[in-house]
Amino acid sequence: MTQSTSIPAFIESIIDINAPVGKIWQALTDPAFTRQYMFGCNVVSHWEIGGPVSWVGSEGGVMYVDGKLIQYEPEKLLEFTVIDPNASYANTPNNHLHVKYTILSKPGSNQLQVRQGDFTSVAEGEKRYTETIADGGWEALLNTIKEIVEAG
Repeated sequence: MTQSTSIPAFIESIIDINAPVGKIWQALTDPAFTRQYMFGCNVVSHWEIGGPVSWVGSEGGVMYVDGKLIQYEPEKLLEFTVIDPNASYANTPNNHLHVKYTILSKPGSNQLQVRQGDFTSVAEGEKRYTETIADGGWEALLNTIKEIVEAG
């Protein structure tokens, strides 16, 4: 495992969304929505704690991200691990990053928060951090989620 200390441990982004919590939750858990903002990938899961969460290309069926469900509180909290199953580093629990979505109700809108990491404790952490923030990272994805959810 490669330890990296020149990068932040976590990436955190927050966005206000003018849509019902249920619609935001659907965008996070329904493949019909995820493929619109997650690079053409469908999220595949039975949403059982400890069970798999995978991101599979809608064309060709290639699995791009694999992981396990850690927390699942409908319309509030979703946390899972992520790893590229096609990467050169080992697909072991200590190389999985964690992604945590939190939905908070606010007067007049709702807030979606995302937190991913710990990049400093996984193999190729610096490279994975750089890839995650490329092209706007989570902020760009959250903006796209906002557009999709508010339009529907």
